[in-house]
Amino acid sequence: MFKRIVISTLLCLLSISVFASNKTVLSQVETMTVAKSGLQYNARIDTGAVNTSLHAVDLEIIGGASKKMKSNVGKIVEFTTENERGEKKRIQAEIVSTSRVKNSQGIETRYMVKLDVGFPSELHDIHVNLRDRSHMNYKLLIGRNFLKHNYIVDVSDKKTIGPLAELSIKQTGLMYNTRIDTGAVENSLHAVNIRVENEDKVNIENNIGKMITFTTANEKGEKADVRTKIRGTSLIRNAQGTERRYMVRLSVGEPRHEFIVDVNLKDRTEMGYKLLIGRNWLQGHYMVDVSKKH
Repeated sequence: MFKRIVISTLLCLLSISVFASNKTVLSQVETMTVAKSGLQYNARIDTGAVNTSLHAVDLEIIGGASKKMKSNVGKIVEFTTENERGEKKRIQAEIVSTSRVKNSQGIETRYMVKLDVGFPSELHDIHVNLRDRSHMNYKLLIGRNFLKHNYIVDVSDKKTIGPLAELSIKQTGLMYNTRIDTGAVENSLHAVNIRVENEDKVNIENNIGKMITFTTANEKGEKADVRTKIRGTSLIRNAQGTERRYMVRLSVGEPRHEFIVDVNLKDRTEMGYKLLIGRNWLQGHYMVDVSKKH
C-alpha cells in the first residue's frame, strides 16, 4: 500500500513538472501573422502591453459610423494594414469593444476587434486594438492577452520573472511595484524636481558627467532624494513623438540581489508604475512569464 502511494505521488509530481514546463518560449521579436491579412509581421513581444495592437489606417465602418465609438461595437470595420516590408492588405473584422489606452501623453480610445493572431500553425482568436503605427518600428505588437496562451518571453537565459515584481533601488531605500516591460529598451524611473549642477539648459548633452539631484517616489507615496552623476541621455520614441531624457546608473533588482544598470528619468506622476523595467535590465538575467504571480 505504501509503495503504491509513493509511486502515485512521484507520478503526480512528474506530471506537474511536465505541465509547468510545457510553455512555448518566445524571443523579443517573432515572425507572426494575422490570419485575414496573409501578411508576415516582425512582431514585438511586449509584456508591458495589456492587449495586442495592430497597425491600421483608413478605418471605415461598414453600414455607416456613429459619432460615438462605443455605438459602433458589433459592427464590421474595414481597414488597411501593412507590415514592415511595406506590403499592404485591406481586411475586415468585427468590433467587439473600445479600449482606453493610457500613456504619458494622455488617454486615447481605440477600436478592439477579433482576429486570429500568431504563428501560421498556431493561431489564437484574441482581441486586438487598432491604431496608426506607421511611425513605429513594429506594426504588430503582441501583448499579454496573447502571451497568456502558454507562452514565456525570453530576453535572457536565467531566472523567470512575472509581468509585475517588487524591486528595490538601493540608492533610494525604496521598494517599487514594478512593471516588467519587454517592449521597452531601457528602464525608466519616476523623477521630479530635477536639478543639474551648472546646467546647460540649451543643450542637455553638455550636462553629461555633471551631478544631478532628483526626487523619486514609489506607488505608496514614499519619497527619496537621489544625487548621482549623469551618465548620458536617451532619445525615447513613442506614439506621440520623441523626447530626450537623462540617464543615470543605479542599483536595481530584488532586495540584496540588485545590480547596476542605466535608468532614464521621467515624470511618471500620471503612470500606474513608478519604475518600469526594460530589456537592458532583463538581458542575461531573466525570462518573463506573464502568468507568474509576484
